[in-house]
Amino acid sequence: MTTFVDRVELHVAAGNGGHGCASVHREKFKPLGGPDGGNGGRGGDVILVVDQSVTTLLDYHHSPHRKATNGKPGEGGNRSGKDGQDLVLPVPDGTVVLDKRGNVLADLVGEGTTFVAADGGRGGLGNAALASARRKAPGFALLGEPGRGGDIVLELKTVADVALVGYPSAGKSSLISVLSAAKPKIADYPFTTLVPNLGVVTAGSTVYTIADVPGLIPGASQGRGLGLEFLRHVERCSVLVHVLDTATLESERDPVTDLDVIEAELAQYGGLGDRPRVVVLNKVDIPDGKDLAEMIRPDLEARGYRVFEVSAVAHLGLKELSFALAEIIATARAEKPKEEATRIVIRPRAVDDAGFTVILEEDGIYRVRGDKPERWVRQTDFSNDEAVGYLADRLNRLGVEAELMKAGARAGDGVAIGDEDDAVVFDWEPTMMAGAEMLGRRGEDHRLEEPRPAAQRRRDRDAERDESQREYEEFKPF
Repeated sequence: MTTFVDRVELHVAAGNGGHGCASVHREKFKPLGGPDGGNGGRGGDVILVVDQSVTTLLDYHHSPHRKATNGKPGEGGNRSGKDGQDLVLPVPDGTVVLDKRGNVLADLVGEGTTFVAADGGRGGLGNAALASARRKAPGFALLGEPGRGGDIVLELKTVADVALVGYPSAGKSSLISVLSAAKPKIADYPFTTLVPNLGVVTAGSTVYTIADVPGLIPGASQGRGLGLEFLRHVERCSVLVHVLDTATLESERDPVTDLDVIEAELAQYGGLGDRPRVVVLNKVDIPDGKDLAEMIRPDLEARGYRVFEVSAVAHLGLKELSFALAEIIATARAEKPKEEATRIVIRPRAVDDAGFTVILEEDGIYRVRGDKPERWVRQTDFSNDEAVGYLADRLNRLGVEAELMKAGARAGDGVAIGDEDDAVVFDWEPTMMAGAEMLGRRGEDHRLEEPRPAAQRRRDRDAERDESQREYEEFKPF
């Protein structure tokens, strides 16, 4: 059974915003009490958060589809809908978020680091919020905006100070087991280690982490063996430790050649040329291993490597190696630039930036792109003529009609608002008239300008009574 997963494809979907409510207050003796429709709730976001207690992406491997809750619709009586609950997904420290094309969206390092993978949709406004002096009783409300979603890729890059690299069965797992409290699987056959192992080492006052990367072979940077899957785990390490087997049973191999092969694979993978290297000659407790280590050590030191002869089984040379690594780590940490607080940069919109663009496409369609027009279209109920008229007013105030005229659009030309996959297409008229316009200005309810029926009936009865009284006064006998 798979227990360690360091790369998954995650399908995330934020919650949809709740629809606004179109409602009129109803109460005895108040036939037209005014609009009281509440706003819809906001959809929940999908948020990735670094959690130190999480060490693998296994949960997302088994359940790759994640969705936040939707916002509730608004209700009458000025009751707004409840916001959707954010979906918080814990990820390991060192997780990289990429899109489907491989572009890096976020690099999550450090406890509590967050990234919003999908934004929840805005809730639609109810007719109470849309009411104004001109539009006293709107007979429509705005729809909730759909939540964003899509596919993202999560890659885990181990955050460790030291990486042990080398051929399979070179003794890396044995070495990390005696340097730290880690308990990796140890056996006498190649590719015993199938997942990276982490351990914590204390050397004097320095505490550092060490990672055992699965064995590399020629062609690892192109995907052979397990190299391509786990080479990413050495990217964040400050020191690379080459573990060489001085007592290998394979006659065609020797430690120096193994070192050259691994260095060639690291060079092809890229990005690791500036990391300090340390060479560990392992298994010197075996007589042949000791002799070979003494033979090749001068050659390795001549290349500029710091060389340590150790035996993980006999616990030889481990203290010197541990303190030497601690010294290198302390120097690297001291030279590391201090992280500055994130600066908030405010970029005001240019004076001549209308917030949208109008482009004439080859098929003769004028396409309008912009955050506001596209959001307004998504929130419009096109089955309601008054809502369509309201959208036309907003687009006109934004300047869309003026830009269409500048672009050469004429009455009857096709106009599309949005991208090709999800656009609203219509035949453009310079002054759009919805059905509500035949009654007067858009969005107005002329019922509020007429006398109330009950009051009118009382006035009519009073007028009839007064008229009868006058007739009686004129013709009554003396």
